[in-house]
Amino acid sequence: MGISDTMTPYLQSLLRFISGLVFLQHGTSKFLHVPHSPISGTLVMSASGIAGLIELTCGFLITVGLLTRPASFLASGTMAAAYSVTHVPHSFYPLLNGGGEAVLLCLVFLFLSAAGSGPLGVDRILFGKTT
Repeated sequence: MGISDTMTPYLQSLLRFISGLVFLQHGTSKFLHVPHSPISGTLVMSASGIAGLIELTCGFLITVGLLTRPASFLASGTMAAAYSVTHVPHSFYPLLNGGGEAVLLCLVFLFLSAAGSGPLGVDRILFGKTT
């Protein structure tokens, strides 16, 4: 067992924490205006508002590592939809359409939905596992 074997679960928790924060900031921007962005103040029943609610709730859950698998699965689908609806009409290529973050978050969240939260999350404390 090498150092990479012992560090992998902790790096998985770090990946979950950072990607959760990145996702969460989109929700806080839309509903709490922090940080302020041009799409702040979206109506809840609009597509952007529904995405913001998912970003806010799933972003928080993923960041703290609570119900990581279902929250990550929903977040992954949200990012796939965001890429398809918002970015693809401009160009298929993420470099040209500004959708690189959506593609990466989609795949990171898909990984976390299969792998779980890692050892440093609320799932481990409450359930004794990384659900």
